[in-house]
Amino acid sequence: MNEIQSIVSVILVVTGIFFMLVGSIGIVRLPDFFARTHAVSKSDTLGMLLAIIGLIVYEGLTLSSLKLALIVVFIALANPIGTHALGRAAFRRGIKPVLTGKKRE
Repeated sequence: MNEIQSIVSVILVVTGIFFMLVGSIGIVRLPDFFARTHAVSKSDTLGMLLAIIGLIVYEGLTLSSLKLALIVVFIALANPIGTHALGRAAFRRGIKPVLTGKKRE
């Protein structure tokens, strides 16, 4: 494995971990269910994708990297759909978002 491949994979994995950390902070700091769900879904999806792509780069062209690529596809499809279903179910259940800011007329 060459040095550039190692550097790129470390950068991708660390960036993915950073996005997952930001999502974890967002779940603690944001005011309501919908804001928390939005923040976590976007940042965690991107974080997991970057981390797994970093592992693919580290692994090279092998059967393991193909399996990791399939995991990336499934995460990219499943996380947004699951988050949408969760938000829609919460809204139908009667959970209202906390609205701040100016009134719209």
